Amino acid sequence: MRKDISSGTRWEAAVGYSRAVRAGPHVWVAGTTAVDAGGRIVGEGDAYAQAAFILQKIERALREAGAEMRDVVRTRMYLVSLEDEEAVGRAHAEMFRDIRPAATMIRVAGLVDPRLLVEIEAEAYIEG
Repeated sequence: MRKDISSGTRWEAAVGYSRAVRAGPHVWVAGTTAVDAGGRIVGEGDAYAQAAFILQKIERALREAGAEMRDVVRTRMYLVSLEDEEAVGRAHAEMFRDIRPAATMIRVAGLVDPRLLVEIEAEAYIEG
């Protein structure tokens, strides 16, 4: 059983990807940035605001796939600047403090738009 979850952005069709994919009890959420449904960047210049918005987008995709944030077992956070580590970590902790998924924070050279400071992906496992 496979279910593709779309957020409806133009990039999904252009690049050939889904916001999330559920296969059996597993859900993978693609790298997610702080771009709203209208294509506008949310929280420009504010890594915390971008991360918080991203985590809300991830939560919506998980719900559509039949999962919850408590089902997340792994996250990856891609930062353009390690100076944003604390801000992004704070947003992550607010969402996952009691869930405590395996998490990785990686510095990258850049994202698809220089105004984007962080990209986050998540993996979930839905138990029985």
